Amino acid sequence: MITQFSKLLPICVLMLFAAGCSRAPSINVAGSFLPSWMLCLGLGVLVSGFTRWQLMQRKLEHRAMPLVVFYPSLVVATACLLWLLFFR
Repeated sequence: MITQFSKLLPICVLMLFAAGCSRAPSINVAGSFLPSWMLCLGLGVLVSGFTRWQLMQRKLEHRAMPLVVFYPSLVVATACLLWLLFFR
């Protein structure tokens, strides 16, 4: 156990120095800098609302069960995808 820890300790210490400091991914909105993930989360909520509206219009919402899991997952997936596309 101790030999495994002693092998991993130098790697963990080197990883601390590999992180580096870069600018924060923020967006200037009316003079206030907001984190980019906040914008992506807001757009994810809007996309999820639009998707719910479309599913209700086409009477397909009953197929997306359980809704308590489907819509939050859709928000998170959309927010992560938007962040990867525009800010990474």
